[in-house]
Amino acid sequence: MSRKLLYVIMAKITTLQLFKNIQTLVAQSRQELYVIANTTLTETYFHIRRLIVEHEQQGSNRAEYAKNILKQLSEKLSKSLGKGFSVDNLENMRRFYLAYKTTYSDHTNKNKSPITLPRKTAALQKSETLSRKLNLSPFKLSWSHYILLTNIDNPIERKFYEIEGIAENWSLRELKRQYESALFERLALSRNKTKVKELSKKGHLVKSPADAIKDSYILEFLDLQEQEFYSENDLETAIIDKLKHFLLELGKGFLFVERQKRIKMDGDDYKIDLVFYHRILRCFVLIDLKIGTLKHQDLGQLQMYVNYYDEEIKAADENKTIGIILCKNKKESTIKYTLGKDNKQIFASKYKVYFPEKQILQLVREE
Repeated sequence: MSRKLLYVIMAKITTLQLFKNIQTLVAQSRQELYVIANTTLTETYFHIRRLIVEHEQQGSNRAEYAKNILKQLSEKLSKSLGKGFSVDNLENMRRFYLAYKTTYSDHTNKNKSPITLPRKTAALQKSETLSRKLNLSPFKLSWSHYILLTNIDNPIERKFYEIEGIAENWSLRELKRQYESALFERLALSRNKTKVKELSKKGHLVKSPADAIKDSYILEFLDLQEQEFYSENDLETAIIDKLKHFLLELGKGFLFVERQKRIKMDGDDYKIDLVFYHRILRCFVLIDLKIGTLKHQDLGQLQMYVNYYDEEIKAADENKTIGIILCKNKKESTIKYTLGKDNKQIFASKYKVYFPEKQILQLVREE
């Protein structure tokens, strides 16, 4: 190979790598700017409503005065600034301000000390200024996210969804689904009052197998409610077809490993419906699917699978395997006397193929 050809090839490789680096940098910058724009817009709406509230408090007939001023203000702002200032959106700002004024005040008080940026290039300083602004703002989600959140009356529940939305980077669609599927109530069902309050301060923390498992799972995305009859194989196939959605419903830390895992014991073949790995708990998770009422034989079979994985599959530095039976119905006494009071590995959870009635779950939790 001639030296000239070698230079040409090296130049092409170098140019390609440079192109990829620049492409990545631009993509990251655009994403950061998008996030900053959303944060700035949300904070702007917060302060708009603060100004309106302060002005309203100077009026006499407050209710009628507020109604008239919003209408006039909406007309003027829309004419001057364009979309985003309808009466309805100004009302959204009001709910947002009332729901988050304490949060904003507390956050501001914690971040009063100024931050001095080191002397660097203008471009780098600008990037750091944007990142600093994002970190100093209490509002990490989009305006559309906060409109949904401010419709949640319970402040503990609202804070939980905000924390999880930020931590898990939920889209608006996913936030709406998690709320409509009553995630907060389903997690709260297996917790005492102290643990429920922790959900609003720290979100969903996973420290033990029990933390990772929900009392019930909502599988409306499988569209099985439209079928009058379906088999366990139909349920499994539907889950695999919508695996991304199923992983979101399972919650934090789950990674898919295998379907219909075949194991052999004493010459007999067995198949485990679904195998996952939990990266936070560092253990395998075996899921068995049952479309009917849970029986003690089902629990015994899953216990056998879990024991096999602990003895034959898991590494020495990994934690004990977890087993979950997803069933339509379960009897607590059957679970209690089959597994014993010291059981910490086998769980039985109900699944629904439609959104539950949140009010019913709330009543159950309060009892």
